[in-house]
Amino acid sequence: MAKALDLDEQEQLDQIKHFWKTWGNLISWLLIAVLGSYAAWNGYQYWERSQATKAAALFDEVERAVSSGDLARVERSLADMKDKFGRTQFAQQSALLAAKTLHAQGKSDAAREALLGVITGAKDPAYRDIARLRLVALQLDAKAYDDALKQLASEFTPEMAGLAADLRGDVFQAQGQSAQAVTAYQLAWRKLADTPDYRRLVQAKLNALGIDPDATAVSEAPK
Repeated sequence: MAKALDLDEQEQLDQIKHFWKTWGNLISWLLIAVLGSYAAWNGYQYWERSQATKAAALFDEVERAVSSGDLARVERSLADMKDKFGRTQFAQQSALLAAKTLHAQGKSDAAREALLGVITGAKDPAYRDIARLRLVALQLDAKAYDDALKQLASEFTPEMAGLAADLRGDVFQAQGQSAQAVTAYQLAWRKLADTPDYRRLVQAKLNALGIDPDATAVSEAPK
């Protein structure tokens, strides 16, 4: 009986040897690939966390520079952020924050450059649209009306569409095109129904142009 068991065990051992000889290399390479992918994924996750931590620290530096009003420091910290962490959301936030300070202190070209960087590089459409609206405001101040209208011609997210329409009305009004301004303000008034404070501002602009949006809305309602 013991001899029979020995024969069975030897046969199983031979089968295992044959199987490993046939498939051993493939199994080894598959294990290496799987374990390598797992290690690479862990390594990438660690790198991402490390980058986010460093980017957050540099964003704090941008905030401190903005608070101090030190333009050289603002520009230096913003350049560092773009160079080292340009793909992170901290880079977009830093550019939006820095642009406001740069414009306020007379460096409008640098402010526009910072905003354009967000417009072209932001993955999040919310950051992109905020940058567009702020750029349009700078272009409106600079009387660059055609450039402003080009920016406003792009599609905006639903949350930003009302603000974009309001700015479009401001541009038309600055150009003396009252009819186009009314149309833009009316669109803004409709789209800003969920933001009553801002909507009242748009309503005041329409009232100044002789338009009562409430009355217009009633007259246009289906009967």
